[in-house]
Amino acid sequence: MGQNFLTSVGALNAIVEAADIKKGEVILEAGPGKGVLTKELLKKGAQVIAVEKDDRLAEYIKEIFDPEMKDGKLVLVHADILDFEIKLIMHGITHWKLISNIPYYITGQFLRKFLSARAQPERMVLILQKEVVERILAKDGKESILSLSVKAYGKPRFVQTIKAGSFTPMPKVDSAIVSIENISKEFFKGFTEDGFFSLVRAGFASKRKKLTSNLSGEFPKEKVLLAFEELGLDPNTRAEDVKLETWQKLSEKIL
Repeated sequence: MGQNFLTSVGALNAIVEAADIKKGEVILEAGPGKGVLTKELLKKGAQVIAVEKDDRLAEYIKEIFDPEMKDGKLVLVHADILDFEIKLIMHGITHWKLISNIPYYITGQFLRKFLSARAQPERMVLILQKEVVERILAKDGKESILSLSVKAYGKPRFVQTIKAGSFTPMPKVDSAIVSIENISKEFFKGFTEDGFFSLVRAGFASKRKKLTSNLSGEFPKEKVLLAFEELGLDPNTRAEDVKLETWQKLSEKIL
């Protein structure tokens, strides 16, 4: 199912440390695989809810963690994480964290699902393709729909690189651990989430065009130009050069 199982002890320790787990804390682990990370989370005293889609791996988890499941320290949910109903399993739980080594092809859907959820995790520690992590952090100084989408909900932090040889089977690219912290919807106080993302998508509609031109294709041109003038923005600015705080101000004025 596109999974690459982590074998590096150093990387496992880095994930657990980045999660800053307190005893009794609820951790949702998406895709526990063979349970190597699950074991470390349980050692820290976390209450783990593990969601595993693969039939054989779900049975394997049941076997090796039978005592923990009987004690209620581990709950196994046999389901696809993209179909997982957060509100059902997290009923009454207001503080929780999400840790995952997900198949890379579902990264976009996965981030959208949990960052925009009503019951958001307060922190997400994820293993993603290194290139994707660099895009989230805008390491080259250029923002993207992906980087803005993550930063609007929380603060992404690079933890460390994981070389391809740290997985089995070995992927073709290096990976990295990213911690998305202080997750909330505070950013959207002055406008809706849907409105903000409509504005951002419009802004990035054509990379070759200026931001004013792109936005004017979806929103009243007069309103767009007035917003730029009031914010002191150069009319020649391109979407990738605009930071999150400015997108927030544009949203307040245009939406």
